Amino acid sequence: MPSLFRLGPYIIFFWTGENGEPVHVHVAVKRPTAEATKIWLTRSGGCKLAHNKGDIPARDLRDIMQFVSSNHALICKRWKETTGGLSFYC
Repeated sequence: MPSLFRLGPYIIFFWTGENGEPVHVHVAVKRPTAEATKIWLTRSGGCKLAHNKGDIPARDLRDIMQFVSSNHALICKRWKETTGGLSFYC
């Protein structure tokens, strides 16, 4: 699972083997976990929370989502390199 960024105690990453899903990232504390928070990237350049299974506090989650939106183009580029395709949730 490729790690994209570290943001404070959080790691932002992709799970491998999710090639059929639209572009998204997972966020967890310190290391990737199956109970990570999931954030969809949108066609318009923003992002949308899929779920917060990682129980990230609201303030941190807001900052993380702003960071993800700010790095939208780079995340999409890495997704395409990793999966070979690119589609959006909305």
